[in-house]
Amino acid sequence: MTEESSDGIRIAVVIGTVRPGNYTGMAANLVAAELGRHDGVRVDVIDPAELTLPFPGHEDTTGDAQRMGDILRGATGVILSTPEYHGGFSSVIKLVIENMGFPSGLAGKPVALLGVAAGQIGAIKSLESLQGICSHVGAVVLPGSVSVAGVQRVFDDDGTCTDPAVEKRIRGLATNLLDYIHDNICPRRTLEAMVRSEAV
Repeated sequence: MTEESSDGIRIAVVIGTVRPGNYTGMAANLVAAELGRHDGVRVDVIDPAELTLPFPGHEDTTGDAQRMGDILRGATGVILSTPEYHGGFSSVIKLVIENMGFPSGLAGKPVALLGVAAGQIGAIKSLESLQGICSHVGAVVLPGSVSVAGVQRVFDDDGTCTDPAVEKRIRGLATNLLDYIHDNICPRRTLEAMVRSEAV
């Protein structure tokens, strides 16, 4: 995690699996790296493999869910990444969403979606169902979700993307989210600051 950014833009990137050496994390880290190239942007990568998140109805005995929720509620925007398992998104990303409480920490926030799959059609089905869940809890799901097909052929063992076209699409997810934030969120904050300063 980095220090607080000067203009308050904070992006949370969630890795939606806990499998060691997973491709979802490789793709998510590529987005995080692209976000990190922009001045004034703080990036928090949330890796559920490093957390102990309770199942619904169970107590948060470690405080991990609370800490994760604090990051997500404080984020200007969120990127959710998931592998496609059996035609749907992962149980891990669903557990993350369940631990955001009600009202959800995603409510009112711009959310960009990233999916990876080993098959040729990519993670289309998982992204469609994840979009529905995110919209249901009040997130503003951005168009242009990125689906990576044949992901095992796109990244090498070190997590380097070997396909320039795919890398461009993945990095573009970061640009898409930041463009939305600059066009739709930052101007309102600036206007509010102007009104407050004139009222003093």
